Amino acid sequence: MPARIPVLYVILSVLVMVSVVPMYFYSAQVESINRERLITNERLLQNTVTRSLADDISQHQESLRMMLANLSSALQVASGGDITSEHVEAPELRALLENFVSSSEDLAYATLLNSDGKGISAGRIAPDAFLQRELERAYAAARDGRVYNGQTLVVGSGKSSRTVMLVSAPVMYGGRFLGMIGSVVDLQFLIRRLQEVNHNGLTPYVVDSQGRLVAGATPDYATGQDMTNLEIVKNFVEQGSKAQLVVPTREFSVGGKNGVKMLGTYSPVTNLDWAVVVQKPRDDAYRGVYEMQRTARLLALLAVLFSVGISIFAARRITNPLEVLTESSRAIARGDFSQRVKLKSRTEIGELAATFNTMSEELEQFVLDLKRAANENRELFMGSIQMLAGAVDEKDPYTRGHSDRVTRYSLMIARELGLTEDFIEIVRISAQLHDVGKIGIEDRILKKPGALTPEEFDVMKTHTTKGANILSPVAQLKDMIPGIELHHESLDGRGYPRGLKGDEIPLLPRIIAVADTFDALTTNRPYQNAHDPQAALKIIHSLAGKRLDRDAVAALTTIYNRGEIRIQRPTVPVITTEVALAAPAKPEVSREHPADTAVVVETTRF
Repeated sequence: MPARIPVLYVILSVLVMVSVVPMYFYSAQVESINRERLITNERLLQNTVTRSLADDISQHQESLRMMLANLSSALQVASGGDITSEHVEAPELRALLENFVSSSEDLAYATLLNSDGKGISAGRIAPDAFLQRELERAYAAARDGRVYNGQTLVVGSGKSSRTVMLVSAPVMYGGRFLGMIGSVVDLQFLIRRLQEVNHNGLTPYVVDSQGRLVAGATPDYATGQDMTNLEIVKNFVEQGSKAQLVVPTREFSVGGKNGVKMLGTYSPVTNLDWAVVVQKPRDDAYRGVYEMQRTARLLALLAVLFSVGISIFAARRITNPLEVLTESSRAIARGDFSQRVKLKSRTEIGELAATFNTMSEELEQFVLDLKRAANENRELFMGSIQMLAGAVDEKDPYTRGHSDRVTRYSLMIARELGLTEDFIEIVRISAQLHDVGKIGIEDRILKKPGALTPEEFDVMKTHTTKGANILSPVAQLKDMIPGIELHHESLDGRGYPRGLKGDEIPLLPRIIAVADTFDALTTNRPYQNAHDPQAALKIIHSLAGKRLDRDAVAALTTIYNRGEIRIQRPTVPVITTEVALAAPAKPEVSREHPADTAVVVETTRF
């Protein structure tokens, strides 16, 4: 291998070549570097200030929410869950409220209202008409079970005026609404923080989601004033919930096209839908840059002509190899591990390129090994699930292959609904294991060649919760449990095990329920003959919106109409009319569905 030339020698050679014009080389480089640094530092300063203030506000808000939660817990314990008119004014409750207000100088007022809207209060201020309206809005939100962050208001007048906002939370006990805790927060802490950074021409302020001023460092703007005439505030309002964590510093004008050019940025306060904005006149922000440029250009002008050629030559000799390495590194970062650096150099850069290629080869092989191992693990995992589902199906010859078919139909429905691949994978596993709880059902019930008695049906219904209990110890399968536990829930609330209604039922069990019903209707069972697919779809359509999800039913119908579903019925005994007539007189029900649902589905074992 030929001897390599140290890069130090190359750099020294270039420096010697340009030594005749050191002033130009130095001044040009310093101007470029310092200018970018000054601009970057100014923008970084603004971003740092806004992010720091936004974090402080978020932490303060989270701390207040924690205090409200602790107060709510203490009130529940002290009241025993009873804050009716006879108990809401109990001394211990009033003491808790007074201690809460006195625990922080930022808390100006607090109130506890019961479910009748009556209660107690404590604080340093008395609610005026505006604050009273805020309390009414907060109480309405609490009844809906929501935390309420109110608008900023100014209470008092003159030097005693304060900028405040109302934060409230519902008080629940055993799932029952007891009342509301409301606290009025003095935003003086926020104004102090804004004043701390209000120097060197930097003006900070806070706006809400509608562009109204929350607080400012100076009295130039009034609380509640519309600030959307400023481009940077207007941008925040338009972005809404899509606003970035830190917005790049930008230039804008104040006072129209011929107004003052400003440099500013903002950072959202996500848990309050606020934004911290800072702005500074552009001339003030870049004053150091302008002064440095004038000085550097005067010095550089003396040497510019002679040094241009030498600088270009030196830059190309040094930067070209680095650019090759940079482009190759970017390709590796994009996941192209087949990228190799083609660079012929006898310097350390050439050695770096060779080392880079070796690293790329090892990374490529390592990634291939990881992918292969991941695929093997996934195949093993899916195989285990299929074996477990197969074991369940084998317990009952009439439902053999049921889990595989339900899985196939569920996946078709999920894809037709346009769900994500991650969710489709959850559907796959959940559908395959939806009847795993039948492992815990006695064979005399599971294999009974006819409809079940009400007592037997009660036992059969436990297969959903048994399945959920089987999977619950496996943390990786927690997302699949709703499909296993809730696939027999009904939109009208007549399903089991929880009797959920409408949107209370997640999408996953809704999909599996449609697939499960379709397979049950189109396969032979000991108590019914298989229905023709079109007849089965007609029955399912009659249940859409009542028991089954309309979108999932529509997706199944679309799939069937495209001819993507092929019904292959297993050969199993079918109940005859004589057997059906000979059934015991004692009331009996279907395998997994209540007797007061649709007649056809009543007699269908899912």
